[in-house]
Amino acid sequence: MGLLVGIVAKVIMPGDGPGGFIMTIILGIIGAFVGGFISKFFGFNGFTGFNFPSFIIATVGAVVVLFGHRMLTRR
Repeated sequence: MGLLVGIVAKVIMPGDGPGGFIMTIILGIIGAFVGGFISKFFGFNGFTGFNFPSFIIATVGAVVVLFGHRMLTRR
């Protein structure tokens, strides 16, 4: 799921960013954790496993991680 989420996040936010196959997977995995944290913060619980709500939450988290990475590495 990490690879799929990372690819979707890169499609949503194209441009310079962490590249490569491994970085896309890492982005997706970190995004899943960040998305889970954000969803629990707003009171959404119980989205676990490989399903559509979990995919959306992980994708939102990956976009947030990608945005943060770009802000930190801006030249």
